Amino acid sequence: MIITIFLLLILILLMYNYYLHHGRNGRLINLIPGPPRSLFVGNLFDFLGSREKLWEQLVTLANQYYPILKFWEFILPVVSIRHPDDLETILSSTKHIQKSFLYDSLLPWLGTGLLTSGGAKWHLRRKIITPTFHFNILQQFVEILIEEGDSMTKSLKNTEGTVVQDLVPFFSKHTLNAICETAMGTSLRDLGASQQRYREAVHQMGEHFIYRLMRPWLHVNWIFWLTPTGREQRKILKILHGFTEQIIAERKLYHNRTNNQYLKSFGNETSAERDDAEPIGIRKKRLAMLDLLIAASREGLMTDLDVREEIDTFMFEGHDTTAMGLCFIFALLAEHKDIQDRVRNEIDTALQENDERYTMKLLQDLPYLDRCIKEALRLYPSVFLISRYSAEDVKLQSYLVPAGTLVSLNIYAVHRDPNFWPNPDIFDPDRFLPEKIRNRHPYSYLPFSAGPRNCIGQRFAMLELKAMIAPLVHNFYLEPIDYLKNLRMQVDLVLRPAHPLRVKFIPVCKGNSSL
Repeated sequence: MIITIFLLLILILLMYNYYLHHGRNGRLINLIPGPPRSLFVGNLFDFLGSREKLWEQLVTLANQYYPILKFWEFILPVVSIRHPDDLETILSSTKHIQKSFLYDSLLPWLGTGLLTSGGAKWHLRRKIITPTFHFNILQQFVEILIEEGDSMTKSLKNTEGTVVQDLVPFFSKHTLNAICETAMGTSLRDLGASQQRYREAVHQMGEHFIYRLMRPWLHVNWIFWLTPTGREQRKILKILHGFTEQIIAERKLYHNRTNNQYLKSFGNETSAERDDAEPIGIRKKRLAMLDLLIAASREGLMTDLDVREEIDTFMFEGHDTTAMGLCFIFALLAEHKDIQDRVRNEIDTALQENDERYTMKLLQDLPYLDRCIKEALRLYPSVFLISRYSAEDVKLQSYLVPAGTLVSLNIYAVHRDPNFWPNPDIFDPDRFLPEKIRNRHPYSYLPFSAGPRNCIGQRFAMLELKAMIAPLVHNFYLEPIDYLKNLRMQVDLVLRPAHPLRVKFIPVCKGNSSL
């Protein structure tokens, strides 16, 4: 009896496997080149092992099957693309905007915020949140970013003498501070013990995302929540959501007590002026992204849960990606002394012409630093991979991809494609001179994605990078400890080294110059 059931099960699996690969969609997928697959599990065994080995496999396959490849994860076909024409076909479309199941591991923390939502909900959220990054509001945020860059610089100066820093934890701490204050209007430095709990919870959630991402069967939620890691994640979520909900409640109370006057003037350059009707004893707070969401909720466009989703999304997206960008930028500058010196000279000259003060205009007028950042993000894009579902059959350069296929967009690979970037592994900021940009394929450079789902905060991110790089390079010489030629990467939600990435900070003697 048992043997009969077993044989019947094998027969059913064989029939389903035949249907899967010989039906219309399977035939179209299998026309695309890719590694040989096993009978039932597809290419699953090709992607087992450590996160480092998985990264190496992804890079190897992308180069071996240039410019498009397919593989099967059990019964799920994945098509990986890297040619700018194919990337443009997907990213420029208003149809292929649905994120894949790989983002499901983020749902317990972020819900269906701007990063993870799709369809009508995504369109509405995008419309509501876009004004947050208006020029006038960015000016207010830049003050916070400059203060955080100043705080970061002072923390190194207070140590006195030469300092060696592991860049990942160092920058993560400060970018989390910056996004917390710009997103929620609350400084983590003012929150005592809850600051450390929140920091630890954010870090732990990142580890849990990867744990789940590397184990596809845990995307079945009830299985995941029964595991020890699932039970531990519930405790972490309680800390994260509780922190955000407390900040939202306090912020709403503040607006109630000030008669919503600052919500009405959100984005107005004159809103910083004190209103005579402001209740005595209530200090004017800096406006934050949270204020715009509260204003939208008071117009009936968002619920309290919607507000929390977007704030949590800002916190997640706004600190880790920027921190990793800073890590690789500083590692590159440390190894390229001539480029580092040129950046320092540009910053020093700008400061001398601006009474030694950092302002938004000064940060915007650092063209060489701007090119260095862009080139660093080419070599090490924080978001190195994007995955979408094809909403309908889509014709790429050489193949037709059927509707409902998971399409993986390999940003890391296109950024290092020698067909579009001569000597692609060389750090050369002059690639981004105006005359060299002019004829370049617009979808060969995608550090902030592109099309309708591009990064809404890319101007904010560039300003934050400059606000944190400028004071450090102004005050310290950089020397490498760990060299990028020895860099080992690992699969993660953002591009991340598998080992410490350390840089030596040596104080610059500038007489009486100040921050």
